[in-house]
Amino acid sequence: QVQLVESGGGLVQAGGSLRLSCAASGHTSRTYWKGWFRQAPGKEREFVAVISWSGSSTDYADSVKGRFTISRDNAKNTVYLQMNSLKPEDTAVYYCAAGLKYLRETREVDYWGQGTQVTVSS
Repeated sequence: QVQLVESGGGLVQAGGSLRLSCAASGHTSRTYWKGWFRQAPGKEREFVAVISWSGSSTDYADSVKGRFTISRDNAKNTVYLQMNSLKPEDTAVYYCAAGLKYLRETREVDYWGQGTQVTVSS
């Protein structure tokens, strides 16, 4: 099994920045793909970003492209999400995800973190 623990969420004003971290433990060989999803009140959980083991392949939702950057440090078993130019529409619970599939869909995720709240005020 794999356990994922997020940190770094909080309250920020529009235009500001936050960096989320997610540390993995357990069978980390099953985390070839790592990514982030988010869920706002009254909405379904949606894809945000994904990264391959080496970091050579990344993908982002259109709504965050150019503002968010995903990266990973395999020596620390940690994936990061740098969020810049934040908007009120980014307010959501952010979930770390991992698995052996591409992770563009929730059904492809093998392991989930507990979530961390990000609130962007106007």
